[in-house]
Amino acid sequence: MDMNNNDILIRLRYALDIKDADMVKIFELGGIEVTKEEVQKILTKTKDSDEDGFASNDEMNKDNIPCDNFMLESFLNGLIVYKRGKQEPNPGQAERPPMMMKNNDSVNNVLLKKLKIALTLTSEDMIDILEDAEVIITKGELSALLRKEGHRNYRECGDRYARNFLKGLGMRYRG
Repeated sequence: MDMNNNDILIRLRYALDIKDADMVKIFELGGIEVTKEEVQKILTKTKDSDEDGFASNDEMNKDNIPCDNFMLESFLNGLIVYKRGKQEPNPGQAERPPMMMKNNDSVNNVLLKKLKIALTLTSEDMIDILEDAEVIITKGELSALLRKEGHRNYRECGDRYARNFLKGLGMRYRG
């Protein structure tokens, strides 16, 4: 069962216990204007969901707003600012960070990288969070997932790692 970006946002919101009003603010910090109603439509689960309660792409509710890579990455950038404060760009640096999600294959890698920054996690923290979700990963494997796409040691992050990382975050942040 593939996760789509809406699933990722639903799971992330649950894991970090983010309220609708804060979701709106985080999107805004990432450069996207959405209303509370739109946030609810982005986070809508349809009645034809799988056993986890997450819908597959072809069953998306007509009221659902699909979350594309740009929207997801903007949210993650906003989450970094929300959690860590706005950083002034260095002279000559772009106001907005360049988008890292080049295609659907890199979504999970970028998710892990941006959450690591937003939540000020060390690699050990990330390994522990995955371990909480009963996934064992070595420091080398994690490092490969956090590498820049195109690096010789880069490894694509599968849904299993991303899903279990979000699950582990929920266990850690919600108790």
